[in-house]
Amino acid sequence: MDTFFIGISILLGFLVLLCLYRVVFGPGVFNRLVGASVIGTKTLTLLLLIGFIYERPDMFVDISLVYALLNFIVTIAAAKYFQRKGAL
Repeated sequence: MDTFFIGISILLGFLVLLCLYRVVFGPGVFNRLVGASVIGTKTLTLLLLIGFIYERPDMFVDISLVYALLNFIVTIAAAKYFQRKGAL
């Protein structure tokens, strides 16, 4: 089962790199903001998979919840900033 989780983690790491490409070379601010949010979501999933690999999902669930909350707050704050600036 650990090899399955490690394989999925490697696949998610590759998908994070694809999203990072969108963040760096995105055609607009909105695409970059969504790409950064998707990276945060994939990182959250990676944290949970690491918890299952180390057989400590209870500890990593707490870390993932805090990370998800921070990701949500930053996404909302950035969207609000760009809305007031007029870039969206």
